[in-house]
Amino acid sequence: MDIATTPTTPDGNPELADAAPTPHEPPVIRREDYKPFPWAVPTISLDFRLGLERTRVTATLAVERNPAAEPSAELRLDGDSLKAESVTVDGAPAEYRMDGPDLVLDLPGDRHTVEVVTTIDPSANTQLMGLYASNGMLCTQCESEGFRRITFFPDRPDVLSTYAVRMEADKALFPILLCNGNRTAEGEGENGTHWAEWHDPWPKPSYLFALVAGDLVANSKPFTTRSGRVIECNVWVRPEDLARTDHALESLHRSMQWDEEVFGREYDLDLYNIVAVSDFNMGAMENKGLNVFNTKYVLADPDTATDADFDAVEGVIAHEYFHNWSGNRVTCRDWFQLSLKEGFTVLRDQLFSQDMRGEAVKRIEDVRILRAAQFPEDAGPLAHPIRPDSYREISNFYTATVYNKGAEVIRMMRSMVGAERFRAGTDLYFDRHDGEAATCEDFVKAIEEGAKIDLTRFRRWYAQAGTPRVAVSQAVEGDTLRLTLKQTVPPTPGQPDKLPMPIPLRIAVHSRGGALGEEQLVVLEQEQQTFDIPLAGPNPVISINRGFTAPVVIERDLSREDLVFLAAHDDDPFARSEALQELAVSHLVGTASGTLSPEVRAAGQAAIVGAFRASLSDNALEDAMRGELMVLPSETYLFESMATGDRKADPGAIHAAREGLKAAIGTELAGELTALHARASGTGLDDPAGRGARKVKTIALGFIAAADPSRAAELAAAQYDAADNMTDRQGALMVLCGLDTRAREERLAAFYERYKDNALVVDKWFTLQALSLHPDVIAQVRKLAEHPDFTLRNPNRVRSLHMAFAGNPKGFHAESGEGYRMVADVILALDPINPQTAARFVPALGRWRRIEPVRAALMKAELERILAAGNLSRDTFEQVSRSLEG
Repeated sequence: MDIATTPTTPDGNPELADAAPTPHEPPVIRREDYKPFPWAVPTISLDFRLGLERTRVTATLAVERNPAAEPSAELRLDGDSLKAESVTVDGAPAEYRMDGPDLVLDLPGDRHTVEVVTTIDPSANTQLMGLYASNGMLCTQCESEGFRRITFFPDRPDVLSTYAVRMEADKALFPILLCNGNRTAEGEGENGTHWAEWHDPWPKPSYLFALVAGDLVANSKPFTTRSGRVIECNVWVRPEDLARTDHALESLHRSMQWDEEVFGREYDLDLYNIVAVSDFNMGAMENKGLNVFNTKYVLADPDTATDADFDAVEGVIAHEYFHNWSGNRVTCRDWFQLSLKEGFTVLRDQLFSQDMRGEAVKRIEDVRILRAAQFPEDAGPLAHPIRPDSYREISNFYTATVYNKGAEVIRMMRSMVGAERFRAGTDLYFDRHDGEAATCEDFVKAIEEGAKIDLTRFRRWYAQAGTPRVAVSQAVEGDTLRLTLKQTVPPTPGQPDKLPMPIPLRIAVHSRGGALGEEQLVVLEQEQQTFDIPLAGPNPVISINRGFTAPVVIERDLSREDLVFLAAHDDDPFARSEALQELAVSHLVGTASGTLSPEVRAAGQAAIVGAFRASLSDNALEDAMRGELMVLPSETYLFESMATGDRKADPGAIHAAREGLKAAIGTELAGELTALHARASGTGLDDPAGRGARKVKTIALGFIAAADPSRAAELAAAQYDAADNMTDRQGALMVLCGLDTRAREERLAAFYERYKDNALVVDKWFTLQALSLHPDVIAQVRKLAEHPDFTLRNPNRVRSLHMAFAGNPKGFHAESGEGYRMVADVILALDPINPQTAARFVPALGRWRRIEPVRAALMKAELERILAAGNLSRDTFEQVSRSLEG
């Protein structure tokens, strides 16, 4: 599942829609308490009589005692807001009891057939978990615990079953009936109904069940596997969206071919269906043979989607397809093993995107996301290992740690053994655990045996939270550089003391005389180690963590001149970008904290401007890479860099320092930036030069705006008016949104009028305003929340406005605390409707301990207000309570 988003709230029978509130102290689930389920369910048959307001579900389970579990006569079937209309065992009415939401049977024999009939109301399901209605369609979302909202079942990932499904519905309302697996039969019923039967031959857990019924059309194109099998590939959408599906379908084909070539994985069903849904909590879901996607990650054309949107569609399509093996064929034993499927699959989609779009730029982008989302998580009250030890609500662990850091941990294994040996390890993993519910330990052991490497100490990465810090010191002895590395892993909630972890680092020692050193891989196994590196020449400069081989913070005391040298000459693109980032971070944190003298501050600014000038004038650079070198460190990353030791971050000072540097660059490099902006950009999706030019064009405009708002307003208005693609149009409007000018209001109105019938582009309209640097951004967001097109019931729309604002450092951290109050109000209003989405807002407030005292008190007060409101969902209660306790 891709987490570009979130899920949750009661559905089921109308009389149960207002189910009893969650207890104030939800129970803690612990990994150490895992026990296999006492009953296996080798097959399940589901019969759906579908309707928007009334769906009847008949579930027939073949159950048998699980020889791997402790014997028990009790069969506990999970439920959530369900009421059984009938229950039979072996064809006879059965006695059962309800234990909270669960249905419990006592079974005397070793094998039985259990049938349960329930009726649910999909239209009442505002939680968007289980079976729900969306714009006249019916669709499902079952990960992680949504299947129990459809029928009573042991809804856990280690219960694997083969599914046979029959669906019957009004043909006029639901002409297309889709499910997992292969369609085995279809026909006409009575009174205008029709039916379809589906069978999935591959055992799967209930969270991978999927069903879609609606008025849909498909963009179809077959794919021929390497063994010669022809797969029917379909992208299903509403008729009006069909023209925007070509890129998604082509991305699917590229993913299928890449996975065969790189990981040796061939698709295993006769058809592969993707369905786009507008009401969807997550980014997408990998249900076996029937992927359900947020429309955001399917629909794209140059008029409505940016270059970044096209990349996101390709990446998410790939992610869900790759799950067919890393998640479906081999699934996870319990939810503590979530990173087994998600971390591995994120790595796979990153490697795929590198091959499709270029390794250097993709790697820099991935690290930027990690630092913006995961590093703060690792440094805050919600820090957890990639394999957590406990939870109250599993949806809270669909996090950047589990996904992005999980991918980095597996990437480190790949870096240590190389691509070929890593492939041997993953082949062993797939072969050994095909058709099983596995653990993170199973994966590590397969890499260990297949790649022939001892990973005993490396397992600590799965058990310890926190971002390691590596201090670098060096001394020259003859023709050798003695490099001393010392690691510390900071304390995190529940883990005050840490053991050293193996940290692979690609390094090279260059000479400022011009010679570039050979790259080598060192592994820091102990708390402190020294490595001898041959010198390439005089005046050595160390290039370390090249390609970001480890998710760590490097602490080194490089001179300004050395960083400028690396920014201009390092032969590793990531290291070159990193040198510029270090140069800017040092300057901006020093400026924000007031520790730099005027002379040092001026020299630092001059060095940064000079490094930027060198990048802008380097004709050997492609514009895509040039654009990466033009990106200043984010305010979030500066916050993390400033909040170290006893020092607290000051968001206001960080924002002022960063905007001041932008203005200085815009002033000093006005000519170069204007020339970049004037470049023709073109619209070709697969034209690297055009994509790169569009990228630097908007970045240049942002610097010009910081230095000369009036000139930028003219350029942005002209860019908007001339734009023939969404990348240029959105880039111009983004800059205009931060300016107090008539052109802003005119172009915002024109943008809305042009795209008011396109929900995804209207989302952009909300987001651009919520993220803007406009002085009245808080008032504007409040006004937008009253707009007729805004609703709290659509997750995309909530994220487009309120989540965007929570990520706006200037507005969210307003000195008055109004930004904090507004986000807290959203959490309280949203929690009864969609708890998972509501809970996603909490971490922004949870960073209060690392911020200066005045804002910290205001943030803490809002968390306390939320907690005092009572009757919170498990999702929000866990996040808020941990944020206050951690």
